[in-house]
Amino acid sequence: MGILPTLFPSGLPLADEWTTDGVSNESIVFPYDGTVVAEAPVGEVAHAERALEAALAVQPEVAALSAGVRRSILLDVAAELEQHRAELEDLLVLETGKPLRDCRTEVDRTLFTWHAAAEAVAQLRGETVPLDIQSGGEGLIGYWTRKPIGVVIGIAGFNYPLLLSSHKIAPSIAAGCAVICKPAPQTPLATLWLVHLVREVLRRHGAPLAAVQLVTGGPDVGRTLTTDPRIGAVSFTGSAAVGHQIARDCAPRKALLELGSNAALVVAHDADLAAAANAAVQGGFYANGQACISVQRVIVEAAVVDEFSDLVAQRMADVSVGDPRDEDTQVAALIDERSTERVLEWIAEAVDGGARVVSGGGRRGTALEPTVLTDVPQGARVWDEEIFGPVICIQSVPDFDAAVAAVNHSRYGLQAAVFTTSLKTAFRAVEEFEVGGVIVNHVPGYRNDVMPYGGVKDSGIGREGPRFAAEELTVTRMAVIRP
Repeated sequence: MGILPTLFPSGLPLADEWTTDGVSNESIVFPYDGTVVAEAPVGEVAHAERALEAALAVQPEVAALSAGVRRSILLDVAAELEQHRAELEDLLVLETGKPLRDCRTEVDRTLFTWHAAAEAVAQLRGETVPLDIQSGGEGLIGYWTRKPIGVVIGIAGFNYPLLLSSHKIAPSIAAGCAVICKPAPQTPLATLWLVHLVREVLRRHGAPLAAVQLVTGGPDVGRTLTTDPRIGAVSFTGSAAVGHQIARDCAPRKALLELGSNAALVVAHDADLAAAANAAVQGGFYANGQACISVQRVIVEAAVVDEFSDLVAQRMADVSVGDPRDEDTQVAALIDERSTERVLEWIAEAVDGGARVVSGGGRRGTALEPTVLTDVPQGARVWDEEIFGPVICIQSVPDFDAAVAAVNHSRYGLQAAVFTTSLKTAFRAVEEFEVGGVIVNHVPGYRNDVMPYGGVKDSGIGREGPRFAAEELTVTRMAVIRP
């Protein structure tokens, strides 16, 4: 029982049916007030094994789907999702606890993902090569093409379940790969509905339903999927520790890893301080701070740190905290109590070490107050690790050289931003920040899905964005012909 109406069949979508055999159920609760949203299916290792066998069996058929059919499938899924936009937004609010405004953004980006993946189908092509540039190549014809990498295992995080699952499934279809998706245990509902819609579209096109399957369950289910030597690739979004383990477990199969971060925003002495303060507040607290590119480390040149900090403090009064179903709410409860307790522990640890609380630092109902800290001590987890909560830390540095050093003094490297009116400084940031993406004079959490998105260092490897992810899920095949 729950407050969610029936949106998809019971059980797990495996092979060409939904099965309830051996499937238990677990309550999915609304983080804001603990209300049960729905009962979700929980799979076991046997379900993962069945999904693998089914995916491997249909992979040749999926790879043989024409480019036109794959494109049509992707566009038809986008149309189905568009018809259910409002219901998807409401469901995401209930299972993630994210504010409605952020769930609307998630649905918008999901729709774009499916449209862009459809267009990516035409970009998966090879080229001819002049073999006679090398001695011995005279009279030979050479070219290479792209072929599907094989069965893909897609594992998504809890914070953007519909979007992250789409980032796994849509590029897999575009590339001609069967895919098994494993959503986060806290947020499986939107992904279950997505997979149901995708399989109905596959049915209409005469494509095998086992091209897209979903398995839930614990770490043993994940290990079964990712360690099978017959798969082609694993695409994982989640923590660095788990991602590193997956990479070891699936080697030498390909691992695409979108992992953690402690994204930095640098404010140069010549920056538009009002715009930078707005970006810090907006970028630090959207999605309750539970985004891999949420602003966490704000690095400000000493000449302007006081004025900038005052501007941020002034804006904190306008950050609305409350029920995520409310149109005006900007920050609501984190995904679960354990996450809230962890963030509070990290804040307390920093304060005990000498950090100063400018704003927030405690609870407001079930939510964690949006928090601004300064004077954070060296080694504090709120600075060094990914906090995944509504907390930003401001640190003063003497100049831009020190700012670059501070950005790069991290095991993470996903995305960073700089605010400056100097073109020279902007290009220095692009060249010298050790990250996968640099944003100039805009919210650091900005992500455009037509760009190659991903990180370096402990933030992962591989690139997302429908076109780039589809290419990652192919392998090149060369051909050399003597006529």
